[in-house]
Amino acid sequence: MGLSENEIFDVGGSSNLVSARLNALLRKAGLSELGAADAAKFQAYYSLLIRWNERVNLTGIRTELEILERHFVESIACARAIPAEVETLLDFGSGAGFPGLPIAICRPEIAVSLVESQIKKASFLLEAVRTLAISVKVFAQRAEVITNHFDCVTMRAVDRMPQAVEMAVRMISPGGRLALMTTKSELPKLQAAAGVAYSWAKSIAMPNSEDRVLAIGRRRVSSVG
Repeated sequence: MGLSENEIFDVGGSSNLVSARLNALLRKAGLSELGAADAAKFQAYYSLLIRWNERVNLTGIRTELEILERHFVESIACARAIPAEVETLLDFGSGAGFPGLPIAICRPEIAVSLVESQIKKASFLLEAVRTLAISVKVFAQRAEVITNHFDCVTMRAVDRMPQAVEMAVRMISPGGRLALMTTKSELPKLQAAAGVAYSWAKSIAMPNSEDRVLAIGRRRVSSVG
């Protein structure tokens, strides 16, 4: 049985710890809890996000519960769904780092890169990487100038997302993946933007939502472009 909101924010001796509340939300969503080291990183990430968001508009989601549910739990679910064979990953239009930074925390075996063209947001990402002591590359530039190819590209809440998908697929290696965090209603147009070179697994419902999904498409090895 899932925990109520009151239970999530009353976790005994750890009632003031974001990491304890995050683990309570993961349990509620049917996901395994974070270990102590990863939970501490998410608590530090949350604190940094709150401080920066007071002067830089990193995210319009501002309450603790919304940040934990929408940003952290959903990104952790995405991290755990990325196939094991993925070795390199680009978070396209990373913004405040979702889902790229949680993927880097939860899946340290993946070489994660973040691309963010807005300088203030890119500065936050650089500070987050330093604070969390994780190995992540930040591209503070427009995505279209990147010539690297990746095993996986993730996207979430990117401006003009269909056009961004068309750009992102050029960065995916043959046999690689495109992981889209979107809504059921938006997914068909994004899949169409990716093109016929991609075959799609069944989308994964995001915790605590009837509409938000994670869809992972794989680029056929024989495709060109």
